[in-house]
This record gives sequence, structure tokens and C-alpha cells, in this order.
Amino acid sequence: MKKFHIVGLLGFLLLGAGFFACSEDAPNEPTIFPTTPVKRNAFEQWLDKNYRNPYNIDFKYKLEDGETNLTYNLVPADSAKTAKLAIITKFLWFDAYAEVLGDEFLKRNSPRVIQAVGISGYSRNGETIGSAEGGYKVTLSKVNELTEETLRDYNVMTTYYFHTMHHEFTHILNQKKPYNTAFDQVTKEGYVSGNWFNISLRDANRAGFVSPYAMMNGGEDFAETLSFYVTYTPQQWQKILNTAGKNGAANIIQKLQLVKEYTSSQWGLDLDALRDVVLRRGSQVSTLDLEHFN
Repeated sequence: MKKFHIVGLLGFLLLGAGFFACSEDAPNEPTIFPTTPVKRNAFEQWLDKNYRNPYNIDFKYKLEDGETNLTYNLVPADSAKTAKLAIITKFLWFDAYAEVLGDEFLKRNSPRVIQAVGISGYSRNGETIGSAEGGYKVTLSKVNELTEETLRDYNVMTTYYFHTMHHEFTHILNQKKPYNTAFDQVTKEGYVSGNWFNISLRDANRAGFVSPYAMMNGGEDFAETLSFYVTYTPQQWQKILNTAGKNGAANIIQKLQLVKEYTSSQWGLDLDALRDVVLRRGSQVSTLDLEHFN
């Protein structure tokens, strides 16, 4: 009995101490954490609704040292032009994949950060319009060159933006599920690393590549082949094959087949179905309302 009373007393004291400790909810010293809600403008609220909430993506447009490559001399993206690009990116990249594969695919595989930058990065190896890092972040550059005239030109939009979106997303998919290295063997003698910028488009095509940059290495070749195919019209794609000649075209077609096998077997993605959706949506970009956040 005595033991019971002691244990009970200790329990009562501890319980009382617990109530006392819990009653001190407010700290006596100033907190280091923000206590007021973050104020977001209309564009940032739209980003929450269309990127952060459905896909857990942080779409950044204010230049942050921690999210940019300090090797380059970069400038911030114009906020109004970034807003337009964000609308286009969702329509032509995220909504296109969602239409073919569903939202869950994007929720699992989207980058966690999209960084918009005002201008491209330049080095002795040429111009860097975009990049993908570790399946985590995609950088889209050249935002400040988005003009009303540019918006009306599908070919320029493809070169600056559409192609880059799909190219960089291909890198993310490859980082999650590597492609068959048989792809690299098709034109293995043609990879020239950093010397790609000295090669003309015609010579690259005839060597079996869709672009000079594809000659950088196998990974870039894979991403270039996929992104050119899904953003180019059948007429534009055929022009590449015609320029490539018999042998070059055969190599490009062989690599495209390996790309299609990869997207189908690893991701359940019919690349031709995605291409149809991307081209249809690409033809509709000029009709988008880029002035209002719906």
C-alpha cells in the first residue's frame, strides 16, 4: 500500500508538472521564425494554384544565388514575361503529359524547382538555354526575350522554350530510369564532347544526329532526339531526315526507335501520342490568355 501511494504521488506531481509546462505556450523571447502570413501577388497565387499545390513545384523567378549557376553572368527574369512563360509551360509541358499519362505521373516525376532566368548562360562552349539537375530542378533561360512577336512565331518559341522544356524533362526521366545504353552505340564514333559547337547542322544531320548539340554525348543525344521529335512537325522532322541522307537518316531512325521503346517500357508513354498532343497544343499557344490569371 505504501508503494502504491508513493507511485501515485509521483504520478500526480509529474502530471502537474506536465500541465505547468504545457501552459507556457508563448515564448518569452522573440521568435526567429516569421509569424505573419506571406503576402503573395496575383501571379504568385496563380503559381500556388497551378504548380505548388497540385505538383509540389516551386516556380522561382527571383534570382537566387543558391538556385543559379554562378559560373554565368545572369540577370533576373522579367516578372511579367515569366508569368506568360509559366502559363505556356503548364499548357505545353505539364498539361500535355497529364493529357497522355495523367496527373499522377507528373506528381511523381516533376522537378521540385523550376527556375526562370532572364538570359542564357554563355561560355566558350556556347549558349546554355536550359538545364536539369539531379531530377530536382529545371532551369529555363532567355525569358526576357519573350516578346509579342516571339509569341506569334512557333518556330522561335520551339527553339527558345518548347524544345528546352521537353529536353530537360527527358534528363529528369533518364536520371530516374536510365535508358538502354545500346542507344549510345548507334553513333558512338560521332560524339565529340565540347567540340560540338564547331559542327554545322548539316554535318551533324549527315553524321546521324538531330543537332550539333546531340553530338556532345549519349545523354544529350537521347534528350535532343526525343525533344526534337515531339516538338517538330512531321514536315520539319522529315527535313532533318532528308538532310541526313541515307546513312544519317538510318541512324537517326534507329535511335528514335530506341527512344520510343524506352518511353513505352519504362514509363508507359506512347511517344507518338505525346507528339500529337504537343503539336496540337503548340498550335494553340497564340490563342492563350497570357494577361489574366484564371
